[in-house]
Amino acid sequence: MSDLLTSALDAVGRGWPVFILGRTKRPLANCKACRDTNPVEHDPAACECLTCHGFYAATTDPARVTAMVTQHPRGLLAVRTGAVSVLVVVDIDPRNGGRLDTTLMPPTTAVATGNHGWHLYYRHPGHPVLSRGLPGFPGVDIKADGGYVVLPPSIHPVTRLPYRWLRVCGRVNEMPPRLRDAVSQPVEPRPGPAVATTAGGCGAGLMAGAGGISSPAALLDAHLAAVARAQEGRRRTTLYGAARGVARMVGAKALDTATAIAALTDAGQKAQQSERDIRKAIAGGFQAEGVPL
Repeated sequence: MSDLLTSALDAVGRGWPVFILGRTKRPLANCKACRDTNPVEHDPAACECLTCHGFYAATTDPARVTAMVTQHPRGLLAVRTGAVSVLVVVDIDPRNGGRLDTTLMPPTTAVATGNHGWHLYYRHPGHPVLSRGLPGFPGVDIKADGGYVVLPPSIHPVTRLPYRWLRVCGRVNEMPPRLRDAVSQPVEPRPGPAVATTAGGCGAGLMAGAGGISSPAALLDAHLAAVARAQEGRRRTTLYGAARGVARMVGAKALDTATAIAALTDAGQKAQQSERDIRKAIAGGFQAEGVPL
């Protein structure tokens, strides 16, 4: 067996779902059938294709993993992070000012990345954890729900250096309370125009400036307006696209889930979509963005 396949099967043995990236660290392209299928009618998580849809192809099936590596022996191995693998990975990039803070990040299973950084593997806390920058720590990202990281012995596409396991600790440890609190913090809002939040008003459920969105109301209106403008035959697809955009707002804490669902449902009804198609579009959009409903 190749080193890549050996590592892939070892990860599967830990219960980690893995998949293959292209040599540039980007997900492999979807097959023509998946590209041509209406996204509203095609659930990435249920797709049977071997490598389509990025981390949705991640699997713990040794036969599928072996087939992936056999088809793409020069690809990069990756593990899907988050609740699905019970992993939260702290990604430290010294090039962007990232540093290891041992008071916050105690020893655990770790990887030296191919770009001179580190990946620290911790157990997922059991509640949703966004993949984003670690608040207050430049150059440090959290890879959790909706994310993935590259595994050894993959070769970094720029430096041509391998990812390597470090002999710091052989266990994936729990996060200490301080780190768990840090990764669970809501996205820090940036100052932005005030948005009305009177109960029942058009701004209800919107948080001004959250997640760097200066005007959540305007952004939500833009997504809904796209559905209203869509021509017949494109309305389901457009509603799905709007659901993905609105899901990103929810993930950024710029909009609450209940308001998002209500707004998208109303837009779908005005676009003369069936209740079933509306539910599928919303569920598919949120799932594609890794945002729980």
